[in-house]
Amino acid sequence: MSTRLSTGGRLIDRSKPVSFRFNGRNMQGFQGDSLAAALLANGQLVMGRSFKYHRPRGVVASGAEEPNALVGLGEGGRFEPNQRATTTELFDGLTAISQNHWPSLDYDVGAVNAALSRFLPAGFYYKTFIHPRAAWKHLFEPFIRKSAGLGKPSNPGDPDRYEHAFVHTDLLIVGGGIAGLQAALTAAKTGANVLLLEQEAHWGGRAPVDGAEIEGEPAQAWVNRAVETLEAAHNVTLRNRCMGSGVYDHGYALAYERCTDHMPGAAGPRHRLWRIRASQIITATGALERPLSFSGNDRPGVMLASALRDYIVNYGVSPGDRVVVVTNNDDAYRTALAVNDSGLTVPCIIDARPTADGPLPQACREAGIRVETGKAIAGVGMKGKALKSVDICAQAGEGAVLETIPCEAVAMSGGWSPVVHLWSHCGGKLLWSEDNFHFYPDVARFPTSDDGAQYVRTAGIASGAMLTEQVLEDASKNAVSALADLGHPVEAWRPSATGVEEAKMAPVWVMPQGASRAKKSKMWLDFQNDVKVSDVELAAQEGYQSVEHTKRYTTLGMATDQGKLSNINGLAVLSGALNQPIPQTGTTTFRPPYTPISMGVIAGPGTGNTFQPLRKTPMHSWHEANGADWEPVGQWRRPYCYMKPGESREAAVSREIRNTRDSLGLLDASTLGKILVTGPDAGKFLDMLYTNMMSTLKPGKCRYGLMCNENGFLMDDGVVARLDENSFLVHTTSGGADHIHAHMEDWLQCEWWDWKVYTANLTEQYAQIAVVGPNARKLLEKLGGMDLSKEALAFMEHADGELAGLPVRVFRISFSGELSYEIAVPAGHGLKLWEKIVEAGAEWNITPYGTEALHVMRAEKGFIMIGDETDGTVIPQDLNLSWAISKKKGDFLGKRAQERVHMASAERWKLVGLETVDGSVLPDGAYALAEGTNDNGQQNTQGRVTSTYHSPTLGRGIAIGLVLHGPDRMGEVLKFSKVDGSSVEAKIVDPVFYDKDGEKQNV
Repeated sequence: MSTRLSTGGRLIDRSKPVSFRFNGRNMQGFQGDSLAAALLANGQLVMGRSFKYHRPRGVVASGAEEPNALVGLGEGGRFEPNQRATTTELFDGLTAISQNHWPSLDYDVGAVNAALSRFLPAGFYYKTFIHPRAAWKHLFEPFIRKSAGLGKPSNPGDPDRYEHAFVHTDLLIVGGGIAGLQAALTAAKTGANVLLLEQEAHWGGRAPVDGAEIEGEPAQAWVNRAVETLEAAHNVTLRNRCMGSGVYDHGYALAYERCTDHMPGAAGPRHRLWRIRASQIITATGALERPLSFSGNDRPGVMLASALRDYIVNYGVSPGDRVVVVTNNDDAYRTALAVNDSGLTVPCIIDARPTADGPLPQACREAGIRVETGKAIAGVGMKGKALKSVDICAQAGEGAVLETIPCEAVAMSGGWSPVVHLWSHCGGKLLWSEDNFHFYPDVARFPTSDDGAQYVRTAGIASGAMLTEQVLEDASKNAVSALADLGHPVEAWRPSATGVEEAKMAPVWVMPQGASRAKKSKMWLDFQNDVKVSDVELAAQEGYQSVEHTKRYTTLGMATDQGKLSNINGLAVLSGALNQPIPQTGTTTFRPPYTPISMGVIAGPGTGNTFQPLRKTPMHSWHEANGADWEPVGQWRRPYCYMKPGESREAAVSREIRNTRDSLGLLDASTLGKILVTGPDAGKFLDMLYTNMMSTLKPGKCRYGLMCNENGFLMDDGVVARLDENSFLVHTTSGGADHIHAHMEDWLQCEWWDWKVYTANLTEQYAQIAVVGPNARKLLEKLGGMDLSKEALAFMEHADGELAGLPVRVFRISFSGELSYEIAVPAGHGLKLWEKIVEAGAEWNITPYGTEALHVMRAEKGFIMIGDETDGTVIPQDLNLSWAISKKKGDFLGKRAQERVHMASAERWKLVGLETVDGSVLPDGAYALAEGTNDNGQQNTQGRVTSTYHSPTLGRGIAIGLVLHGPDRMGEVLKFSKVDGSSVEAKIVDPVFYDKDGEKQNV
């Protein structure tokens, strides 16, 4: 029976009791307790049920690696599932419930799965739910869906606040144990900016618990002094309760900070997601202890030796009065000594090795603790859900039970594995240690930046250093190396330390196969997913020889655990089944986050009204003050038109068009996408993205381009400007900037990863102002600063210079058909330039116009609009844009798709202009009716309207549409459907309604 000890508990304050509830029961702990420790102190050994077989499970670890003790925390809007009891700090009023059972934790109907385990081997779902498909679907699907997942969803209406933070630092250190602290101390001397993260509430890692000494004093005293020194350093930032979640390319990292979980209701965000840019990164993430595989190793009361030691030393709690220790290394002997020192009993230490003669085994013998070498556990005996004994067998595996030892708890240790997840996230390679039976970083094959420089290092046990002195020396050495790359030379520290050196590892993996096979019992590898030794062996037998395939076939190392406890043992079993060494089997891929992070922190401030932040151009306030009638365009707000007092929308749009065509108009075009594409391969890259050639574009020139997806359908268009030999500025539609930038990065990262191309979305970095109309050049000449004559800046050219004393880039392009200049200016100068233009343009009755006038004028010119003329099924050839498809270059995205029979068919609808016979405006989206009906009795169609407007310039309705054989049917009259069931006649005409020869835009 677990109990609170009368002494011990270095992290708790016994003078401050804390009340909490678990499954409706009132319980009590102390300030400083973890929820797992408090549950143990209240006699709650069973904390949850396993996923597949619903076996009763207790806590097995003491940190983020815990696979069993997952609970639902909080109530109402603050409820959060799948929280580790081991890392949840106890606070007054905490409410928790156990998961994955019905109707209760003690009596779970799902436990019947354990009795049916012979019918539910690895991969049973792949084999079972195939035929007959309909019968399985209707019979089993409801039950499968009900049992899927862990926990239950959070309730809506979360009242807490979540935050995203951004930081740049010279050196990021992940891990606040003695290695991380030592690395930070080394860096603090140089003046380099240092950010040190620790996922737990306390600094120092395992060293204070394990009795290490540094510089002749207990590790805790050294840790306290180190933290004080770092807190006083102006260039060092410390963050505890902050997990290093992932490390990515270019020194980018994510961290997850639990700000107020331990004090709900406190001011500030509940969680914070840190987005970090670091010049150098050191991962000092320590190591995790591995379990041993024996029959019943998942029973409540069986836990890692280091975890049991933590509960005794840190919290003054033990899962039982009699603790049997089973190990294959010296480190577990520390637990035996801790149990013995607390006044509890260690009936026996069972060591799989033939001999155990180090200082720690000798200390245990001198303390009167029985040590049995060459032995292993054959199985555990239970009384209800409580552990009552262990059966001992010979490690060689003869199968006979040699002895039964009464006990209430088992502390197991299968050795230690460096935490290499973050190192692996960014491509770091691993080596295998036969001496310590673990993978560790291959520092000769480190992740590098684009220039080949190393930017990620490991420190301490995470590097594979297993001695206290080696840990500190390795941390200091790697910090010196990182600082040297930063230009901050410093000398390494040579520590004097003891403590961990006795923790020798076993050279082989240990499993009592003979006894276990004789009893036909289950030995567990993955506690959370109920993966057994026999499951991995079956996977190998059925041909799943790749470790990645075995992982998915058996679910080994999946879910919230991500293989922290199960990976090495699972690899060992698979390697044994395949009769090959573990390094040949390899490892699965470690992916961020290191441990789960909350959905709330992923969203951050993006909830409610800020789910999609409102984006405003630099001139937004001017528009608002001058009658803007707003229209949503993606996340932007753009003026639909500017209405004067007593003016209707239609009248405002007509006025804006007439004034622009007759004299001078002004458009805020800042929302258009502006993506920088640069690098030696930038031209080649754009040639693949666009249907026409961009690599032949000369610096200072512009070219209109079409972009298709790999299925051949038109996805965006815009003007590309070449800035210099290696740099292009790509303009996209307002709603497409983010999507197109992501599209570029997808191809660069996944397909053309070796091309030397860099992209940056500069959309919000520049304001862009279109000055349009016959008097546009006169206005800009009045502002002064640049020669913008026809000879100096021809159509489809651009130039850098000054206007009205402000730095600008002027593009001679037109979307209206009039003489037009688009002026890009740094966003901070956008409003100032706009106001200067408005002031200078008064003599020409300058008129700002909105999106509707923009659309009408482009339709009058027959220009297409992405989203209007395109719907995801349209190709450039449908829009008579074959001239924009290069005949010279070999390939581009979508080319082969456009050559398919259906895409090249003459029966595809083509772009035409449409004019109603009576001058009215065609309904938007109206279909052109054809003779006859289809098989469903519906009227056949032969085209549709894509854009339709009243044209003030022409004084009638105009439209653009797609019509079967349209370009060949000029002058033909078609009937178009109306919503009320009637129809309206329209004539097929040229889609260019205004200034077909382009004389106005070329003046």
